[in-house]
Amino acid sequence: MFSSLVVLVGIAPFLTETVQGRLLLPLGHVLVLLAAVAAVGRTVVPFVIASLLGLPALAFQVMAVLGGDDPAHAFVLSSSFFLAFYLAALVYLLRYVFSPDVMTDDKLFGAAAAYLMLGIAWAVAYGLVQRLDPTAFGVKPGEALRSFHDLLFMSVGYLTSNGPGDIVVTGPKARTLATLEQLAGTLFVAILIARLAGIYPSRGRVGRE
Repeated sequence: MFSSLVVLVGIAPFLTETVQGRLLLPLGHVLVLLAAVAAVGRTVVPFVIASLLGLPALAFQVMAVLGGDDPAHAFVLSSSFFLAFYLAALVYLLRYVFSPDVMTDDKLFGAAAAYLMLGIAWAVAYGLVQRLDPTAFGVKPGEALRSFHDLLFMSVGYLTSNGPGDIVVTGPKARTLATLEQLAGTLFVAILIARLAGIYPSRGRVGRE
């Protein structure tokens, strides 16, 4: 899952240059997250919940890209479902990572995938805020809104405490989200990784016990 998300993020700027690419990219995200939830959830219920969030997100994204009666409204709905989809996937992924078993490589990559998903989820949230307040990220009236790649760049910067780059955050809602993301990124590294190292016994100790 971690590798798939990295690939999707890496190829996103090239796919979004065409309409077909803008349709394939969210489809890739939905398929990766559905597969991940199905793998770590291990029951039908998580897969059903993920499907009920992922499929509407994809459908509204298609409507927004193809330009329906109200593409802006379709974008807001798509982003809302995608945000809920990422949050649900994060819950199941972290539950799997925290399961009381011996630490494995899969759990390490699961923690890394969760960290990357936090950055993507916050970028989606920034996109929603931008629709409510078009000047939230330094965009002057009449200028184009920030692209998702700009918001993802800023999101990863805040998550890793490197800052937002050349994007100016001016709106109060956006600043609140940015503050929360900085806290989440710091807590993830300082607490989650520490807990992973502390709650899982090593294989050698398990063998001796």
